Formats: sequence, C-alpha cells, structure tokens
Amino acid sequence: MKARNIILIGMPASGKSTAGVLLAKAIGYGFIDCDLLIQNEQKALLCDIIAQKGAEEFLRIEEEVNASLWAEHCVIATGGSVIYGARAMAHLKELGTVVYLKLGEKELEKRLKNIFRRGVVMRKAGETVADLYAERVPLYEKYADVTIDCAGLNVEETVRAIAEAAERL
Repeated sequence: MKARNIILIGMPASGKSTAGVLLAKAIGYGFIDCDLLIQNEQKALLCDIIAQKGAEEFLRIEEEVNASLWAEHCVIATGGSVIYGARAMAHLKELGTVVYLKLGEKELEKRLKNIFRRGVVMRKAGETVADLYAERVPLYEKYADVTIDCAGLNVEETVRAIAEAAERL
C-alpha cells in the first residue's frame, strides 16, 4: 500500500464508513470516522447539531475538524458534506489519496431511508436527494484522485476495488 492515508468521500450512504473500517482491517491501517470526531467534539449527534446550530454552522464545524486532522497510515471516512469546505479538502488531499465512492442517484435513494436522522446537511428547505446529488457530484469529482464506481458492488467488492486502486498510486 503506497498511499500515506486513504480518504473516502461520497454521498451519504455510499459506504464510506462501512467499507472504510473493513479496508483498514484488510490493509493494516488505522480507521478514522470524521462524523464520529464531530459528534465527540460537539457531544451531540450530527442530526442534533444541524437542528440546533443550522446547516452553515455545522459545515463550519465540519471544515474545522477535517482541516485540523492529522493521520498517518489511516483510512479516513469523511462526512458527505466535507466537499463544501475548500480548506478541509485541500488539507485532506495533502494527507493522502482521495477516493470518491460513486453511487447512482437511484441506488442512493434506496439506501437513504431517513435522510434527516442520518444528519445529512440540507442547505435549502425542501431539498431532495436529487438536488443534493446534482450539487455534490461535481465537487466529489473535482476533489477525487480516484473514483470507484460502486454500482452493483457489495461491500467486500468495494473494499477490494479501493485497495487495488490505492496499490496503483
């Protein structure tokens, strides 16, 4: 494994945390879940932070946590909204290889059963999964060093695809 760190980005429910922890075990890396770091720092669930402080304040907190992260030989699962923070993304790209776990909009809608309870940042009232998808995909593509198309892959196949891609870097 050549990558100092592997940073996973992608839509909520794309498998960043699930695949990330399994990947870390498979390659002998540590595992960091940035959503859990935020929850620990704020002593609240993501959905509660968003409800109490608002989407913009949550994004500020998320950017601060990600921009100050230090890691070596870790798989880092970021929150789906990390791509809104240019400073955080620049820092993460310096830390390692950014891997975008790409999933189609229809598959995401199936996986995202309760978008609000998950703590998904909705910046506009009435925003849909389709709106989020259209807004975020260009940002994921912009920051990705590697894109893994997860369509039709189970978690083990996703982990294998990430590990193989990281080997080639």
